[in-house]
Amino acid sequence: MAATRGRILALDEAIDLSEQYRRQGQRVVLTNGVFDILHLGHAECLAAARALGDVLFVAVNGDESASRLKGPGRPIVPACERALLVSYLAPVDHVLLFEELTADGVLRALRPHVYVKGGDYTLETLPEAAVAASVGAEVCFIPIVADLSSSKIIGRVVSRFKET
Repeated sequence: MAATRGRILALDEAIDLSEQYRRQGQRVVLTNGVFDILHLGHAECLAAARALGDVLFVAVNGDESASRLKGPGRPIVPACERALLVSYLAPVDHVLLFEELTADGVLRALRPHVYVKGGDYTLETLPEAAVAASVGAEVCFIPIVADLSSSKIIGRVVSRFKET
């Protein structure tokens, strides 16, 4: 398959690739998130997700959905830049953008073998749990790195620059 690192896929391209991987007997893994300010927690989650299969798709929330999920003033980094940065990370094979509040549509379209989310979710709190089950995706939760989030980093930056 052609390398797509550094290129953001359209949903139809991602669907075609996912189907090709499945036909080849490869285990497809999907995760998603805002990835506003990349940090160690993101990198560790993506590495752990990639270890669960043969190919990792990452769906990145577009600007509208990121703003609705994270609140006013977010995202800090525009969607195309966030997606491109994620695409350059070693564990990531393919990246696509989506604008919905949940990854239900991406899950239905890609039908991954494994759907990965951070350990701050449970099956009871995961919005995509029903769709993951309906497409036969195993849901895996990756432990999050304590005290590490884009929101906390933004808070530290604001607090430090307020003092000066």
